[in-house]
Amino acid sequence: MDFGLSDDQKMMQESVGRTLERAVPLDAVRKGASAFEALKELGVPGILIPEADGGLGLTLLDAAVVAEQLGRHVAPMPFTASAVMAPLALKGTPWLKKLAAGEIRCGVAVSEHASGAREDAGIVSRNRKLSGRAMFALDADGADIFVVADKFGDLHLVQAKDVEITLLPTIDTTRAVAKLELHDADAEPLKDASILRIIDAGRVVLAADTLGAGTRMLEKAVAYAKERKQFGRVIGSFQAVKHMCAEMAAELEPARALVWYAAYGFDACPAESRRLAAHAKAHTSEIGPFVARTATEVHGGMGFTDLLGLHYWFKRIGFNRQLLGSPERVREDAARAQGWIGN
Repeated sequence: MDFGLSDDQKMMQESVGRTLERAVPLDAVRKGASAFEALKELGVPGILIPEADGGLGLTLLDAAVVAEQLGRHVAPMPFTASAVMAPLALKGTPWLKKLAAGEIRCGVAVSEHASGAREDAGIVSRNRKLSGRAMFALDADGADIFVVADKFGDLHLVQAKDVEITLLPTIDTTRAVAKLELHDADAEPLKDASILRIIDAGRVVLAADTLGAGTRMLEKAVAYAKERKQFGRVIGSFQAVKHMCAEMAAELEPARALVWYAAYGFDACPAESRRLAAHAKAHTSEIGPFVARTATEVHGGMGFTDLLGLHYWFKRIGFNRQLLGSPERVREDAARAQGWIGN
């Protein structure tokens, strides 16, 4: 039995990678370029949307393959919320066709249920109207509509024109989160959507993004170790540097199977998806910063400058760690899903 990616998935992986290499090289990322238009031609915005609604009708594993490439290229692209979480919430609505065509983008505000609510945050629903504040809405910059969770975890659709949006500064300049203020905003209930399912999907995709970013940092560290010379020898010949690179590889390679299985299990074993997603997100959130730190150390003082741009991957990995729940929070969710702790 073959436990690897299919030929079609490998082809998609290569196609997305080549497109990102061309559309958003590091210099373009520095200038704030977006990969959205380039990936729209490949149908990426509709990757999870059924073919009947104009999408590709693929699985979360396919989305994870794309996410890994996005992390690898630190590509600015509304993906986690707009292309993965939102289609699951908007299933059966007429918004899907516009989302699949790339005509609109969708932000998702569920962080209070994934990361824990702040005292001053929370959305109240009353008579198809929403009021309150939602923090850390994903893919908020340029969003036309939002999927918003109220205090009870019920999901609603609101249009961006009815929401006060304040972009929040973060360490990662390649993606945007925002604070949403709603004052009796018109809302459409999304009764068939499960907040747990869309959070699980988002966590898997963030894990894949971290995996891609970490793999790229390892490759850069190895390449640098083969070129940089000290005391008349390339630093890659020193045992200490070899060990640093080997430790990074030893952390990343097992994580790839974990992430892929979590993505596969989302569709194939939905009863297990909460636990699988939590473990994938928690584990990559812990090994990711280790890889980012170690790869930077291999580069020495150069690693801390903007010349090589390593900080883009470093910051993206750090930001992924906190989005939709820290390792401690998602492990608590995994324990709760297995009945080890009460609700």
